[in-house]
Amino acid sequence: MVEESGRRKRPNILVTGTPGTGKTTTCTALAEATQLRHINVGDLVRDKNLHDGWDDELDCFVLNEDLVCDELEDQMEEGGNIVDYHGCDFFPERWFDCVVVLQTDNTVLYDRLSRRGYNESKLSNNIECEIFQVLLEEAKESYPEDRVIAMKSDTIEDINRNVSTLTDWVRNWHLTS
Repeated sequence: MVEESGRRKRPNILVTGTPGTGKTTTCTALAEATQLRHINVGDLVRDKNLHDGWDDELDCFVLNEDLVCDELEDQMEEGGNIVDYHGCDFFPERWFDCVVVLQTDNTVLYDRLSRRGYNESKLSNNIECEIFQVLLEEAKESYPEDRVIAMKSDTIEDINRNVSTLTDWVRNWHLTS
């Protein structure tokens, strides 16, 4: 694996977590600090029709994983990407040098999702997902453990600290790859 990631000049980072944990905020700030490319998979799916229709119950597009992976393949091989998505198990393992799982206290998360106007079903589904650490488990099952890092994301201070930590990691990546 080191040989493969070593061929890229810049690392690829996946930032995942339950909706409302601060992925897009973190990725936007990290992209600005590191000059890596921020890829918001939700926006990509919507803008390029990489979906199989709309799910009325979950109030979102039904992601077509194959179309998303095909769309991203060349960019990911090139390196220098921060991928922002609430799932992670369908991306090829070889794509990522670091997998960040953002975690947020349930009360904070509930307030954030309520402000977004999530319906009760979607709200409770996402809170349960966070309580049971579904995305952390998914990341640990999908990627080598030494690439997966959980980061607290309750406050703007947490986000700033996470961005700073990840910026340092990016700056030192070529030394460790």
